[in-house]
Amino acid sequence: MPLRHLVNLSDLSQAELLGLLKRATELKLQRTGHEPLKNKVLAMLFEKSSTRTRISFETGMIQLGGAAIFLSPRDTQLGRGEPIEDSARVISRMVDCIMLRTHQHRTVELFAQHSRVPVINGLTDQSHPCQLLADMQTYFEHRGNIKGKTVAWIGDGNNMCHSYLEAASLLDFTLKIACPPAYEPDQSFMDKADGRAVLMREPHAAAEGADLVVTDVWASMGQEEEQSRRELAFRGFEVNDHLMSRAAPEALFMHCLPAHRGEEVSASVLEGPQSVVWEEAENRLHAQKALLEFLLAENHSPQEN
Repeated sequence: MPLRHLVNLSDLSQAELLGLLKRATELKLQRTGHEPLKNKVLAMLFEKSSTRTRISFETGMIQLGGAAIFLSPRDTQLGRGEPIEDSARVISRMVDCIMLRTHQHRTVELFAQHSRVPVINGLTDQSHPCQLLADMQTYFEHRGNIKGKTVAWIGDGNNMCHSYLEAASLLDFTLKIACPPAYEPDQSFMDKADGRAVLMREPHAAAEGADLVVTDVWASMGQEEEQSRRELAFRGFEVNDHLMSRAAPEALFMHCLPAHRGEEVSASVLEGPQSVVWEEAENRLHAQKALLEFLLAENHSPQEN
């Protein structure tokens, strides 16, 4: 099988993405006895701390019969200034796949360029494709195909917003983005949406009739020093019961977590009946198992029926 990476969601075709979502749900129902990655090893490189990313990838490899190695900057020569290209060349000669959760997107791109094995973007400041796999799996399981539906993104035009823009193009849904001035997504990702995205300023208007409402923290990891300034800029952007009342009656609410109750989302919405955030979090495991199987298992290439 040709070497494949997941640096951005757009590295997948529509058929591959739909196949991965279908396969993720199949693997969710098949918890034991399936070990296509026996003796395979995943190297997990973390520059950013994590709960869901580490646990889901490590558990996923174990359940698929393989193993995972956790590495922080303290554990590798990357933390002492070894060139990224050299680290990619060396690590990829010893493992079967590399996952990085890092700050600069360029780090993942360089790893992919110089690696002999698949490289997965576990999160960068630019995009978060693995979370989108879990989000879309969750929507498909609850509401069916998202094609033709409307998604409201409320908040910062950040890495999650960028990956939603790619998903809008791949899965053919409308994305309404409500964010304050100076916090818009990068234009390059707006262009990737192929006209399916609308930029707005009023969050309640963006939520009008939406089938899915999504938000994220106002200050992402590494932006903590901007917290006070961002709280002022995002005043009025909380996803609360009033905002959700503007969405479609059967609308779902998602958040990639961790969540700050009383800031970007009210406790009543996060814990309410429209929220699927806990299943969304669990589906990181199943979606990533499907991804690992797709990238590593011989003769396995999921396609949508």
